[in-house]
Amino acid sequence: MARTEGDTWDIVTSVGATALIVSAMRAVEARKPDPLAQDEYAQHFVAATKVEAPIFSELLDDSAVAAEPDVQLFSSYLGARTKYFDEFFLAAGEAGIRQAVILAAGLDVRGYRLPWAAGTTVYELDLPKVLEFKKQVLDEQGARATATVHELHVDLRDDWPLALKAAGFDPSLPTAWLAEGLLPFLPGAAQDLLFQRIVDLSAPGSRVAVEDFGAPGNQADRMSNAMENEDGALQRIFKSITEEDAAPSSLWFGDEREDPAQWLTNHGWTVEATTAGELLKRYNRAPLAGQHELTDAMGQSRYFTAVLGA
Repeated sequence: MARTEGDTWDIVTSVGATALIVSAMRAVEARKPDPLAQDEYAQHFVAATKVEAPIFSELLDDSAVAAEPDVQLFSSYLGARTKYFDEFFLAAGEAGIRQAVILAAGLDVRGYRLPWAAGTTVYELDLPKVLEFKKQVLDEQGARATATVHELHVDLRDDWPLALKAAGFDPSLPTAWLAEGLLPFLPGAAQDLLFQRIVDLSAPGSRVAVEDFGAPGNQADRMSNAMENEDGALQRIFKSITEEDAAPSSLWFGDEREDPAQWLTNHGWTVEATTAGELLKRYNRAPLAGQHELTDAMGQSRYFTAVLGA
């Protein structure tokens, strides 16, 4: 079933389950000899859904599944992505930014695992069922926040700036914004509005970090096709969370939208971009041995950071 305006989900269905995929892959990455990122809570999110969604636990309970080529590739890809955005927030803190916003936070636990500068406030925005699940697991694990964390139960297709300011967000202060793994899950108009709202709420010196798959029919669809065509754990996982054996791209919106990097450049932001393939080289992670359709598709995913007034 294709995405529709106003649709909803919990942590084990549709878009919500993609957060579990990320957690499972981060947990796999953390078990490697030289992990690109460490998320000690990722394994607990997976374990908490073992009854409802056992396929995610297979990645951690069965070493043969974890060793499948697509899992090794995707965990490296997400490890590099995680490290890149971790570095973004740490650099923002070193620059004096004390206000961070994580859009569609999902099971992101940077508010609990990064060494934030004293006085930092982190705002997490996502649907209620997703954030409630995360909070429950973190409480069970006795997790302690390393910054002041505000969880805002709001749909990014709605008036989230109102909720953000009501929670204490100060638009006169520079902000570090994150849109990780988000854009394909928004309708084109909502994506364009998202960046307009970020600009409207950003004081000089603000920064934003983005994962961007490009225009419809390009990178996102290539990744979807690769996951669908290659036998392996990723194919089984996506079939379990889509309806009627639909392609992974059924979770995304394919309508037209602006190029966010170019749009920000046109509005006075200085943009620096890279790709997943370049990140893996930067982090000394060798590419997957042998031929795999996912290798090229994932390697071309684009990441960029931008600074206002630089």
